[in-house]
Order: sequence, then C-alpha cells, then structure tokens
Amino acid sequence: MELTILMPCLNEAETIKVCINKAQKFLNNHGIDGEVLIADNGSSDGSKEIALAEGARVVDVQEKGYGSALLGGIKQAFGEFIIMGDADDSYDFSSLELFWNALKNGYDLVMGNRFKGGIREGAMPFLHQYLGNPVLSFLGRKFFKIPIGDFHSGLRGFRKESILSLDLQTNGMEFASEMVVKAALNNLKITEVPTILYKDGRSRPPHLRTWRDGWRHLRFLLLYSPNWLFFYPGLILSIIGLLLNIWLLPGPQKIGDVNFDINTLLIGSFLIIIGFQLVSFSLVARVYATNTNLLPKDNPLFRGVSRISLEKGLLFGLVFVLLGIVAIVIALFIGNPSDLALWIHQFPCASPSRELSC
Repeated sequence: MELTILMPCLNEAETIKVCINKAQKFLNNHGIDGEVLIADNGSSDGSKEIALAEGARVVDVQEKGYGSALLGGIKQAFGEFIIMGDADDSYDFSSLELFWNALKNGYDLVMGNRFKGGIREGAMPFLHQYLGNPVLSFLGRKFFKIPIGDFHSGLRGFRKESILSLDLQTNGMEFASEMVVKAALNNLKITEVPTILYKDGRSRPPHLRTWRDGWRHLRFLLLYSPNWLFFYPGLILSIIGLLLNIWLLPGPQKIGDVNFDINTLLIGSFLIIIGFQLVSFSLVARVYATNTNLLPKDNPLFRGVSRISLEKGLLFGLVFVLLGIVAIVIALFIGNPSDLALWIHQFPCASPSRELSC
C-alpha cells in the first residue's frame, strides 16, 4: 500500500465523517492505493462507529495522549508513506497534493507551514498565532538549525520506516516537536509546504492547553539541547565570575560611591563554581543522551569524549589543582609584594647548612 492518511481521534463525532470523506476523495481522485486510518484514543461519543461506517480502518490505542495515539497509528499503518492530520476538520484532507509530491520526490518528512499557507479567521487563538508558535518555532530553528517555519503544524507527511527508526518517546503534544528535532538530528531529508488552517468544526473546547502544552514543548526543546540549557549559561556565568575576580585580585575597587570588596569577590567565586558545574553537566547530559539513543551518536562531542580515558581525566584534574594552589599563593601576597619577598627570605633553602639571603 502506498499511503495511509492517519487521524488521531478522541471524541470527534462532529467532524470525523467529513474528514474521512475528504481523505477518501483525495485517494480516489489521484488513483492512490491507500487507506484512511483512525487511531482512536478512547472515544466515548460514537466516533469509532462513525469512522467504521464511512469505510475507515480503526485501531484502538490504550495509552492516553496525542503522541501515544499517533505513534500507535503509525506502527499499525499499512502505507509506505503516512500523511497525518487532526480529525477536527481544521485541515483539508482533499488537498494533499503538495505533501504527496514531496514524499514521492524522496523527502522523509514533509511539514505543513500554516503561516505560509494562511490561517483563517478564528482558526488559531491569538496567543498561539503571535506568541506561542512563532517563539517555539524560532527556538527550534535556533537550537537545532532546522529551516522549518512551523514546528507544530498538525498536518505533515513522512516515510513510515524513517520515522519509526527515530524511536520516538513522548506521549503528549510535544510529540510534534520530537518528530522534527529527531528527524533533523538523524539527518533525514526534511522540507515544508504551505498549508491552510481552517476554523475547526467542533463545538467543544480543543484538547490543546495553551500554557501546559506550550511548557511541555519548551521543556522538550531544552532537554534535547544541553548546550542551551546548561553549557551557554554556565559559560557566561564563569566568564563573569572570572572577570570579577581578576578585577578584584589586586585589592578592593570603587566605582563612584560603591565599594567592591570581599563580598563581590565571593560572588565572583560562586559564579565560577556554578558556571563550571553547568558546563560539566552539559557534557554529562549530552553523553548520557547519546548513550540512551535520545541523541544520535554521530556527533563530534561524543566521539571526542569516547577517546578520554580515566588517566587523562586524572591528569587534567591534577593540572587544575596545581593551578589553584598557585592562584592561592598569588592571592595571599599580591596585595603587598614585600610580604612575598620577606616570606621567601625567611624560608630555608634546600641545604640545611645555609639560609637564603636576598
């Protein structure tokens, strides 16, 4: 079978029929050997019965969640390719030509871009359209260097085996982000096409919860990007702390009426310690994520870390300890260099028969 048109469903009795009819129309008009598959996530309003009556295939997915429903449907799809979309009539399943053509041209993942295709009046809440989706999509492009303008489009197509190879894990709305991020990290061929978002045909509120699901998307992006979560903040803190300490090393400083003394030095020291810990944790997090297949193993950091032995790590640590001892000695005497000269003068030489003179 060439194509499965997949729709996750949870109590979509008002719109499931028209969505199935549009999908069947697309398959028939283009002579595609395909199926319409409904991944039902526990509907109690007759959605399953309507879908079966309209000729769709229905699979039950017991584990709750948008991601769980989609993943369950993907695994049971018969098609080589899958085009997925919400069953609330917010997408036109009779107009999937751009997705189908891109898939046939060799792309592994084809994203619909609602901002390019058009968002009809009332189709998307104000916060989602002008804050949530643009900001999260920007962060996704920034963190992972993915040239996709709409990370959270519900209409997308993909090659079944390519997506299953990503070992997707999330079960909520953040499944949409995970698919794009992992596809990019594993070097799948990705493109996007314009698509129109229509006002859905439901009378009930949507399943999406603005702040809860927005946070879940943001949390996912951060967890999959240890550099932005730990490394860069840690590096900035370390640099600020180091500059403060260098500035205060000769002694107290004053700017206007404000004095900077030992308390500021302590703050600088804490910033260095916290920053260094964050940088270290970013390396540990990335290696852990790679070992557990959350991130691909084909990255320079993992290859570099795999060549570090215990002995090299101990030597590296010893160098830092010695540098710390030197810094302590300098800090003790830099305020009054004559103290250092006096200390050297009084310190016995290697030979017990004579003392150092200067």
